[in-house]
Amino acid sequence: MKLIGIDLGGTNIAVGLVTREGEIIEKVSVPTNASRQGDEIVGDMAKCCFEVCKKAGIDISEVDFCGIASPGVCNNEKGVVECSNNIPSLNAYPVVAKLRELTGIKNMSIENDANAAAKGEAEVGAAKGYKTSVMVTLGTGVGGGVIIDHKVYAGFNFAGAELGHIVIVKDGVQCTCGRKGCFEAYASVTALVRMTKEMMSKHPESKMWELCGKNIDKVNGRTSFDAMRAGDEWGKAVVDEYISYLACGITNIINIFEPEVLSIGGGISNERDTLLTPMLEIVSKEVYTALSDCVPATKVVIAQLRNDAGIIGAAMLGVNA
Repeated sequence: MKLIGIDLGGTNIAVGLVTREGEIIEKVSVPTNASRQGDEIVGDMAKCCFEVCKKAGIDISEVDFCGIASPGVCNNEKGVVECSNNIPSLNAYPVVAKLRELTGIKNMSIENDANAAAKGEAEVGAAKGYKTSVMVTLGTGVGGGVIIDHKVYAGFNFAGAELGHIVIVKDGVQCTCGRKGCFEAYASVTALVRMTKEMMSKHPESKMWELCGKNIDKVNGRTSFDAMRAGDEWGKAVVDEYISYLACGITNIINIFEPEVLSIGGGISNERDTLLTPMLEIVSKEVYTALSDCVPATKVVIAQLRNDAGIIGAAMLGVNA
């Protein structure tokens, strides 16, 4: 089975030829230039499809399926991005129909990028072998994807599973979605950077200043974790606060869906056990299933597909579709 996965991002278009087992045979990438018109963007997507096939020594007619992972609300019945803040020219644009016309690939689908990543983890990643799973991605924002019986769940209007926008602090920090106190406002990399800067401003003696060259604008998602490892109490305080918020949101998601597996991806997941172990200490005590020794608990793991989650996840949309 030959699959093409397209990870359509605000910065780059990444396209890969992928096997059913999730192995990327060939991969190419070009800048998205998101301010361009839809025809130009989709035209580059098509060129990349032809290029990966050429690099792999096959004709594009041999491709069984092409999946597209895109930011925004993606209507996979109509093959349209209903709404995308990152690539505005694709709003209501017939992406699938146009790409099908340019490539000749008949079997094609489009899905929200977080949903596609969750599908990839379910088929060939951390949730392989399970019927129900959830993926939470900790990046600039907090993304989420829900898989039920091997299929993406996105609600009747394709806008579901926006897990970053459940409120965990009433009247809390302002979120970009318009609400206050969203999970995203406390558990994203953006939130972690904000917490780090706030702590640094209160404690000029913190090692976090040294780690960022005494320039607060150079703070990133690793600053507080690196400071904690260096023995800095204020770095540890930031990490502890961040993990407490993360655990709160993860507990809520588990209580709502009770998936067999919940995987965590995104840049902060690179901390692995430094993040996971203390978070699970909180989650294991607070999830509803902690009330009973007889009810199996959700397995919480680090996602496996990492930077290739978009490409592989998009390709896997063709499996059990």
